[in-house]
Amino acid sequence: MRALVTGASGYVGGRLVPRLLEDGVTVRCLVRTPAKLTRSAWIDDVEVVPGSVEGPLDAALADVDVAYYLIHGIGDGPDWIAKETRDAENFRRAADAAGVRRIVYLGGLGQDDDGLSAHLSSRHAVGAELARGSVEVIELRAAVIIGSGSASFEMLRYLVEVLPIMVTPRWVTTRCQPIAIADVLTYLVAAAHAPDGVRGVIDIGGADVVSYAEMMAIYAAEAGLRRRILIPVPVLSPRLSSHWVGLVTPVPSSLARPLVDSLVNEVVVRDDRAVTLFGPPRHGLRDAVRLALAATSRRAVTTTFSDADLAPFRADAADPSWAGGTELHDVRRARTHVTPDEFFTVLCELGGTRGWYSGEWLWRVRGLIDRAWGGPGLRRGRRHPHDLRVGDHVDFWRVERLEAPHHLTLHAEMVVPGDAWLEWRVDADEAGTRITQRARFRPRGLGGRLYWYAVLPFHGVVFPGLLRGVVRDAERRYG
Repeated sequence: MRALVTGASGYVGGRLVPRLLEDGVTVRCLVRTPAKLTRSAWIDDVEVVPGSVEGPLDAALADVDVAYYLIHGIGDGPDWIAKETRDAENFRRAADAAGVRRIVYLGGLGQDDDGLSAHLSSRHAVGAELARGSVEVIELRAAVIIGSGSASFEMLRYLVEVLPIMVTPRWVTTRCQPIAIADVLTYLVAAAHAPDGVRGVIDIGGADVVSYAEMMAIYAAEAGLRRRILIPVPVLSPRLSSHWVGLVTPVPSSLARPLVDSLVNEVVVRDDRAVTLFGPPRHGLRDAVRLALAATSRRAVTTTFSDADLAPFRADAADPSWAGGTELHDVRRARTHVTPDEFFTVLCELGGTRGWYSGEWLWRVRGLIDRAWGGPGLRRGRRHPHDLRVGDHVDFWRVERLEAPHHLTLHAEMVVPGDAWLEWRVDADEAGTRITQRARFRPRGLGGRLYWYAVLPFHGVVFPGLLRGVVRDAERRYG
């Protein structure tokens, strides 16, 4: 079987391609920006065709058995709804001409007689347009997709983690049937192998039907957070809600608005056709959240919603520094004429009697606070003044990674509302040595974010002086 995957650089497409390859399918990818695929582990196993669904498609669809239509223009300009239908029409005509056997389209759940939002109405219109031709079309309709990096999951994650108390519209009581990204991929692969004659709309969903309020409570429980307090009010408009989502989460307002508008529509599976044809979903909501959190904590998020070629995510769009992940950074850089080995030798003597070079009184105050809170403080010092190995303690840090002379990572064991790391990357260049020092903080809940911004002014004193001090000592010692 030869399959064309449109949107292969997007969230779902980027995860579907390796699943198809594992299934023995020959894959061709149609992408607007081929460079986005260069870092994919499967790039050498697929054929890449530059282009888009709005342009000529002869080369992309030649000798294709199954074409996956994973294009979504949500929020991409003022006429994105009309453009979605035009693109679907162009793709349908080209697939007819190329003799494609089947189109598999991922759309959105919802009943047409339920006063659907513009977003869901457009999803249904695209499916109807694709089905107007002679090619068999399987339209899989899903609601909220739960997976690390998905727009819905990132909205849920940030809202629940950042806000212990939320003033919410009444849509928090609306029922939905979220589905794990793993189950979505399973259904997409199964649809390609369905017998001839299988076509039409097939609703897919996870094992649980919940309200959005219940989904937030489940996320909080799985993330180890206190139960969130929701205060529903009737006056919070979708526009205000979308601006709030854009402020608190990495999902921009232009994308949040149509998503928020859709939350008033109940999106649940109405029949068992998917189960009959392809089998039941393997994951419930708790399991899906657990898997997404695990991938996020391991930094193993293979694709994200912001990978899509939509206007809010292009190079000219200013994303917040924390967009796409709950990690905050303070980055400092320096150069020196000493070698990486010489610099690294001095770097590995930090802490203990050597100290931290800059703002020593701030380090001592932080150590005293840590002791008062039950942490180790600064008293435990170091095992050895010069030698350092993985697992060693360095004041209230512990060595997590040591690859001399290029990488050192210290993990904080102080009492802190989150996880903190201090790391250095050391590289040789034509001028000597280039050093990148990075403080990383993964906050836990609203308290974690408040903590980061409360200590941010002190970072401007401590971290630049720390890097300058190590460079200065290395240059004094080694000339």
